[in-house]
Amino acid sequence: MAKNYNNKEIHFYELNSALDIKKPTHKYRVQDKNASFQTFKLSPGLNPSVAVFIPEKGGKPAEVVIYNIPSFNQPICSKNFFKAEKCQLVWNALGTALLALASTDHDTSNKSYYGETNLYLLGIAGSYERIDLKREGPIHDITWSPLAREFAVSYGYMPSETTFFDSRGNSIHSLPTAPRNTILYSPHGRYVLVAGFGNLQGKVDVYDRQDKFSKVCTFEADNTSVCEWSPCGRFILTATTSPRLRVDNGLKVWHASGKLIYLKEYPELFSISWRPQKIDRFPALRQLEACPEPDASAKEFLAKKAAASGGNVVKKAGAYRPPHARVAGVAAPATTLYQKEMQKNVASEPYVPGFAAKRVVPGAAPPPVAKESKAAAKNRKKREAKKATDEATPEPAPVPASAGSASAVGSVVGGVVSLEEKKIRSLLKKLRAIETLKMKQAQGEPLEDTQVSKINKEDELRRELSSLGWTE
Repeated sequence: MAKNYNNKEIHFYELNSALDIKKPTHKYRVQDKNASFQTFKLSPGLNPSVAVFIPEKGGKPAEVVIYNIPSFNQPICSKNFFKAEKCQLVWNALGTALLALASTDHDTSNKSYYGETNLYLLGIAGSYERIDLKREGPIHDITWSPLAREFAVSYGYMPSETTFFDSRGNSIHSLPTAPRNTILYSPHGRYVLVAGFGNLQGKVDVYDRQDKFSKVCTFEADNTSVCEWSPCGRFILTATTSPRLRVDNGLKVWHASGKLIYLKEYPELFSISWRPQKIDRFPALRQLEACPEPDASAKEFLAKKAAASGGNVVKKAGAYRPPHARVAGVAAPATTLYQKEMQKNVASEPYVPGFAAKRVVPGAAPPPVAKESKAAAKNRKKREAKKATDEATPEPAPVPASAGSASAVGSVVGGVVSLEEKKIRSLLKKLRAIETLKMKQAQGEPLEDTQVSKINKEDELRRELSSLGWTE
C-alpha cells in the first residue's frame, strides 16, 4: 500500500500478517524541492509501478513520471506537457500501459466552458504518445478493456463519438455519434456498454465486441447514478442514489439483452454494488443466454409504463387560423354552449378591421335599439330627396371641342403623348428660350456665341413647327 505525505513524499508499506504499517518500507520524494505532486496511481500486478503527476507551475510544464518500486533514482518513463492543471491516471489490467487524461479548467481558445482535455498513452517500456482524436470537444470517459489489449474513449461535443484504440494508440473502430458519456466493458471484455447518464436521457447501448461491434440491444435507464456489470457478465445493475437525486431512489437489474428482470424502490438509497467475486468462477460466454423470467416487480413496472404511454394520445394539430378569422367565427367548430353563443353573436355582425366587435353576454337579451332623433330623421330625408333629384336629372350633352383642342386631343393616343406632340413641345420650349435671349440683347446685355447661334436658328425652328401642323 502507499500513502501521500504532504504532496512531497509517497510512503510505501508491505502488508504482513501482523498488519504493521508504522514504518514505511520505501519512500519516494519529489526531486524538485519547489514542486509538489498532485496525484499518484499504483499499477496492478506482482511487480507494481507507480505513476506520479506533477502539475505545471512557474512556467514549467506538467510532468507524468513512472517508477519501478523501489527504484526511484531514474524513471522508466517520463512525459512533459502543458495545459495540465489536473490529470486522471488509468492503468490497464496488466500494469504495462497508462492513460493520462490531462485537463484545464479554462479553455484558451474560448470554445468550451469545460476547459481543455488531452489524452496521452505511456508504457513502462519508455514509450509515450499523444492520442489524436478526430473531433473537437471535451473527453467524457476513458476505460481499458479487461483484456488490457485496447481502450475506448468517448469525446467531442454532443452528440459525442466513441472510438476504440489498440494498446499502441491506433484507432480500431468508431461507433456512430450519439449523446453518450459512459463506457463500461463486461468482466470478460466481450460486451461493451455505452450510455448517456448525468444530464443526458439515460439511453444505454450494448455492443458485442467479438462480433464486429454489432449492437445487441438498446434500453433506457433514466436518472441513473450507478451502473455496473455483474461479475458473470450477464446482467447490468442501474440505480438512482441519494444525495444526487432524492426522489425515485431504487435499483434495476437488466439482462444483457436489454430486458428488465428486477426492480426495487427505496425511500432513500445511498450506495449499491455487486458482491465482489473472482472472475474465475464464471467462464466466458460463448453466446448470450436466454433472458430468465422477469420478477413480479419488473412485470408490474412495465405494465404501468405501458398503460401510461398508451393513455398519452397526441392530438392532431389543426390548421393555423389568423386572429381575424377566429373572431369572424370560422375557427374550429364550437363544442360548448358558451362557444356556440359567442360564434352566434359574432357572426351576426360583420368583422371590420380596426374596430372591436360589440360585446354581448351569452344568454342575455339583446340590447335595445336606440330611437332615431328628430334632427337625424330630418337630415336623412334631405339626403334621400337629393339622391332622388340627382337620379331624375338627365346628363348634359357633350360640348363639341374646338379645332385646336381636337388636334391636341388627337395627338394623345390612349392617354399617352405621341412622338409628334413631344417634338412640338420641345420646339416651343426652344422658341421661348430664344425670345428671352432677344430681350436680353435688346437691353444691351452681351451674349455668348452659342446664344447668338440659337437666335439665328429661330426661322428654322418655326419652319419645322409648321411642317408638324402647328399654327400660332
